[in-house]
Amino acid sequence: MTAYGSTAHRRDDMVAQGYWRDITLLDHLARVVAETPDKTALVANRAESGETRRFTFADLDRLSDLVALSLRALGVGRGDVVSFQLPNWWEFTVLHLASLKLGAISNPLMVIFRERELAFMLGLAESKVLVVPHRFRGFDYPALAADVQARLPALGHVFVAGGTGDNAFDRLLAPAAGEAGRAALKPYPLAADDVVQLLYTSGTTGEPKGVMHTSNTMLSNLVPFAARLRLGADDVIHMPSPMAHQLGFMYGLVLPVVLGATAVLQDIFAAPEMARQIADERATFTMGATPFLNDLTGHVETTGQGTPTLSVFVSAGAPIPRALVARARAALGAAVVSAWGMSENGAVTTTRPEDGADKTTSTDGLALPGMEVRVIDAQGNLLAPGEEGMLQVRGCSNFVGYMKRPDLPGLSAEGWFDTGDIARMDAEGYIRIAGRSKDIIVRGGENIPVVEVEELLFKHAAVAAVAVVGYPDLRLGERACAFVVLREGASFSFEAMIAYLKEQRMAQQYFPERLEIVDELPRTPSGKIQKFRLREIAARPGA
Repeated sequence: MTAYGSTAHRRDDMVAQGYWRDITLLDHLARVVAETPDKTALVANRAESGETRRFTFADLDRLSDLVALSLRALGVGRGDVVSFQLPNWWEFTVLHLASLKLGAISNPLMVIFRERELAFMLGLAESKVLVVPHRFRGFDYPALAADVQARLPALGHVFVAGGTGDNAFDRLLAPAAGEAGRAALKPYPLAADDVVQLLYTSGTTGEPKGVMHTSNTMLSNLVPFAARLRLGADDVIHMPSPMAHQLGFMYGLVLPVVLGATAVLQDIFAAPEMARQIADERATFTMGATPFLNDLTGHVETTGQGTPTLSVFVSAGAPIPRALVARARAALGAAVVSAWGMSENGAVTTTRPEDGADKTTSTDGLALPGMEVRVIDAQGNLLAPGEEGMLQVRGCSNFVGYMKRPDLPGLSAEGWFDTGDIARMDAEGYIRIAGRSKDIIVRGGENIPVVEVEELLFKHAAVAAVAVVGYPDLRLGERACAFVVLREGASFSFEAMIAYLKEQRMAQQYFPERLEIVDELPRTPSGKIQKFRLREIAARPGA
């Protein structure tokens, strides 16, 4: 697949500066297997069964070889998309490594997605293989996959992690060639500019966009990230955030292999279990949205269950309240680091472990080496420190384009990416996200595709007009409120709204938490809805 957006000029620049090293995750895996084959690479916990499984780096190499052999026998090869809708399970890591060995593209999918989202995403990617759980949180994923597969002729194979039938994932661990076939496996000679990841992100169009990354764009982020946070092979990285998010994927799956460090995976977040895993596995680093930090801190404060080995907690996805930073540092004994990034580029800015509470709570950090940030006005002029404007980023970890959407804005001729966020920068280069020009609500680190929710609600027979906006929430950052104007004589309740969205098979995490029936929506003279006024109404105490 052509990595459009990765121009020759950009490549020359990144190579010259030493950020693109033309190595892949397979190169790191081979090095670690040669140096420390028996070191624990992965500790995978399953909350519902209580099972914990441990894998060495040699285990990951062997298992991914076997899966690669099986997938190759099914016709999966260079540029094909392998999709997996899995929690933070060991199969997730093995599938990505196996895909790399075939030159295939990994397409992680959030477990919250249902028919509506899956059909679009798998169809756009022309996925050849889909892997799902047998059960997770009581949901029947094989039935969901069967419904979607019937609509997608390119989707030839569905496998079930934890299944027992002919399509059980374990069948991929027993290729026809057997264990002996590993010796004959010749991995595709993966180039560092080949697309290796397809990750969907919500956009203002109401239609998910497929972000494409290469080994160069992804790995060039991790080296400076690890250096700033002083991470190395002796660290134990705990990951409670979904690996189907860029945060979980890059820093819970890829980073540990790059470092030769141990990863500890939590599949269902619960603060008591997170604290236990950190203590039992002697985790030194973790990363998640603000609710993870808030809940873990509260649990440790209440119970006294300590996390003595934890050195760094990186919180991304929402601003961190100043009071929470002070509490977290005292309770957890760890440095709290604020970060900002996107699916399109990973973590772009972070504070530093040695920064004080002021920087951690009032900024989203300083650009990592290899990345530049700037704040401009509508005419493209640089703004002075403290002035709010459009945030753009440029550098090594910017993505290489949106799948099959060359019409969507990518990188400019000069390499700048318009984030769609409004920000300000201080005199030291630290940025603060002030708002979003994109119409997206960020709820607990999860992007809510507002346009898609609005479009569905507008189709309801009772709805004459609708606008969905975010309102502040101390724990989640934001929640969603739907303002609805009814058709004459119609009625519509919160319960009816939820039932309708369930019927439309939309992911439940996208449902608004509130419904406000209004006579009219505030509009400009040109007819555009004034969402800032609705946000003000939704944010009022007692509203």
